[in-house]
Amino acid sequence: MNGTVHIGTSGWSYDHWENVLYPPGLPARDRLARYAARFTTVELNASFYRWPRDTSFASWRQRLPPGFLLSVKAPRGLTHGKKLYAPEAWIERIARCWHELGDKRAVLLVQLPPAFARDDARLEYFLTALPGWIRVSVEFRHASWDQPEVYALLERHGAAYCIMSGAGLPCILRATAPFVYIRLHGPDREHLYGGSYPDQDLRWWADRIHEWQAAGKEVFVYFNNDGGGNAVRNADVLRLLLGAD
Repeated sequence: MNGTVHIGTSGWSYDHWENVLYPPGLPARDRLARYAARFTTVELNASFYRWPRDTSFASWRQRLPPGFLLSVKAPRGLTHGKKLYAPEAWIERIARCWHELGDKRAVLLVQLPPAFARDDARLEYFLTALPGWIRVSVEFRHASWDQPEVYALLERHGAAYCIMSGAGLPCILRATAPFVYIRLHGPDREHLYGGSYPDQDLRWWADRIHEWQAAGKEVFVYFNNDGGGNAVRNADVLRLLLGAD
């Protein structure tokens, strides 16, 4: 059985998406509804800087249309401040909000900082403490994590290795969970989040996604090259290539 594919962008509220996704003068409060009329998933990035209130998650559950899925980036207090150390207080808060999100919840993205070198024990402790009903993907930015033992650790916990594309980032095609999580940070080789993916690149990604789907994997893809509306256009093209949604 082929797995489902969900394609969206990292964030939705950008002023420079006017005339790309949003009509001129659209109030910021109406952007999510407009976005959700076009895409079926989004990755919330603002949560990294300031974790939303429980009531915000409950509101998203009520406002988002049926079938829409929200992935959420873990707070920097957990990932960059404490570097996953003593995560219990943050996990309790995340789980409470995840419960409020209900059937709109997708994946918790845990992005580790570039200076955070491999620490299997700390990652294992965190994944063990995280409730099993919270799907999680881990994005590693330090090269030392690229080891078979780390992938095996993720597999034991059903956690997805976050597949990345972007300047200075390794593009490692590893599926360690029943779902695949992909973040496309832009094709610019010098600057993260820059540039627009050419159709040839998107066709290559479409082929890879088809392979994961054929293996029964659910696939989440988020474009993070928001400048100039590139993420919106790239997501549209990839959806067409895959016949998604």
